[in-house]
Amino acid sequence: MDVFIARQPIFDRNNKVIAYELLFRSDYNNLYNNDDGDKATLDVIYSLSTIGIDNVICGKKAFINFTDKLIKDGIPEAISPDILVVEILETVEPSFDIVLECQNLKQLGYRIALDDFVFDEKYKELIDIVDIIKIDFRITKGKERRDIINRLKSKNIKFLAEKVETIEEFNEAIDYGYSYFQGYYFSKPVIITGKGIPTNKLVSLRILQELVKSELNIKKIEELVLRDVSIPYKFFKLINSSAYGFNGKIGSISRAIALIGENETRKWLYAILMKNIAGNKNDELITCSLIRAKFAELIVNKCSCNCDSITAYIMGIFSLIDSILSRPISDVLNEIFLPSEVNAALLGENNYLGTILNLIKSYERGEWDKTIIYSEELSVSSEDILDSYIEAIKWVKNF
Repeated sequence: MDVFIARQPIFDRNNKVIAYELLFRSDYNNLYNNDDGDKATLDVIYSLSTIGIDNVICGKKAFINFTDKLIKDGIPEAISPDILVVEILETVEPSFDIVLECQNLKQLGYRIALDDFVFDEKYKELIDIVDIIKIDFRITKGKERRDIINRLKSKNIKFLAEKVETIEEFNEAIDYGYSYFQGYYFSKPVIITGKGIPTNKLVSLRILQELVKSELNIKKIEELVLRDVSIPYKFFKLINSSAYGFNGKIGSISRAIALIGENETRKWLYAILMKNIAGNKNDELITCSLIRAKFAELIVNKCSCNCDSITAYIMGIFSLIDSILSRPISDVLNEIFLPSEVNAALLGENNYLGTILNLIKSYERGEWDKTIIYSEELSVSSEDILDSYIEAIKWVKNF
């Protein structure tokens, strides 16, 4: 069975992830009529029961779309109200039966959201029940984004700004009183002309530069690592944890590298260094970078290609570096000297790594038609893509 499942983060006003909307399709048909919607939701619930839903949402809430038929059939009750937010599609007519079912769900402890909401009197009874209203910022423009809140502000409802693509739209939604935010604004950098890189971040970038070389200069890495006390602290904490179970404490960078191997050293130092570089930036940027890195590595292992997995990992982990540093990607790449094929992919060129990155981005967005095109180019099955994605999330969850 071919099932695509991806997740898109939902943030609160403090830029913290409070939930993920689960995006899915059950087949290669990207149309979303009622029949497809029923099957897609049932397939994803079945898949989640097999995978383990917490392996996908990692302790957050899950927003899942439901059609009128599935609501009437009581399908939302297959998932705990502690986890699920029932998202009612805009195609659902607010009939007497639907209102009754939603009242029942509320009594059972479920939270209910209206998707792609546009005000109409026919929704009056549902509005009295729902907890969250989602406003699509691609459809709703200008003062309409504010007016909908003013019209319903007497209700006990939280508003979610959906498809927020820029930081300006995010700030606008904050000003209007929206509580939650969904979209790709977080992965688009704010360019600040003339912004330099603080010294501690520069050290991290220099270590990253050493890590991408084909042969590690362990002495040089150890020298650089010891310039920033936070890096060896995090690295030794990891090496001496139960994840490795070595006998005795390890307090030498060179010994640690010898014990776990160069590729493992690269992976963990990349993750630690990216967190250092990000500082107080949105944690989801780092989570997304790590998922992309592991996802890319696993996809390469499923393909017959001349690309090694560590190069794919490097490409994935640097794929959001422009957003993390709030600087143009071309400027960053001029400073850290990544492998040429990684540079090409990050700059949008159509090489093999670029195709993998395009697949990852389209998968994240739930753009399944594009995902299919890229998967066929890479000769990787939808089952392998799903397995790799879930494994990447699990890996980051345990980091």
